[in-house]
Amino acid sequence: MTQPKHEENHGGALGSRLNWLRAAVLGANDGIVSTAGLVVGVAGATGSRAALLTAGLAGLLAGSMSMAAGEYVSVSTQRDSELAALAMEKRELREQPEAELRELTEMLQARGMSEEVAREAAEQLTERDALRAHASVELGINPDELTNPWHAAWASFLAFTVGALLPLLAIVLPPAGLRLPVTVFSVLAALVLTGWTSARLGAAAPRKAVLRNVSGGALAMAVTYAAGSLLGAAGV
Repeated sequence: MTQPKHEENHGGALGSRLNWLRAAVLGANDGIVSTAGLVVGVAGATGSRAALLTAGLAGLLAGSMSMAAGEYVSVSTQRDSELAALAMEKRELREQPEAELRELTEMLQARGMSEEVAREAAEQLTERDALRAHASVELGINPDELTNPWHAAWASFLAFTVGALLPLLAIVLPPAGLRLPVTVFSVLAALVLTGWTSARLGAAAPRKAVLRNVSGGALAMAVTYAAGSLLGAAGV
């Protein structure tokens, strides 16, 4: 009788997925806080829906493009480093295969294998795919799963945009007298959610993360609203 196959979550793939999820949550959190601070600050100076919409959209577009560009540059640099490391490893395997075999054996020994078992494992890994073996054991790189700067850029763009839409809609849709309380309540509720989610993904205590998140967002809105109110009162 054929035994059912068990799907396993490999540590590297799972860790990569969790990193992407954390990045998405943090990107959305940045969109919420920065856009909320912007529109609340403008609301302190003027009640014009057109001014609030213009400021919010400008902040959303500027922030999302900035996040995408920054992530693209950062991940492109990481990918370039990974490709350079793989190219060097390929050259070393071609020019000094015995030295690379000894190096792989020593690294496997350092992970708890006996010298004999480590040597045999190193030889088998080298015969199967020497570059992949060294990339995984020595460099911690999977040649088939190199970081993609375009994926990272789009993920950051979308995460920031989704987060920024909340305070933008909250400030322009309600009646004038309800704009500020609706925005503050919506933003703080969203920050509770993103704080809790980021903590859970990082296996940290949710309470502290939520308090930090909410406190930071509340402070940002308070400061920008005060600044906007002062500028509005001064007729600027």
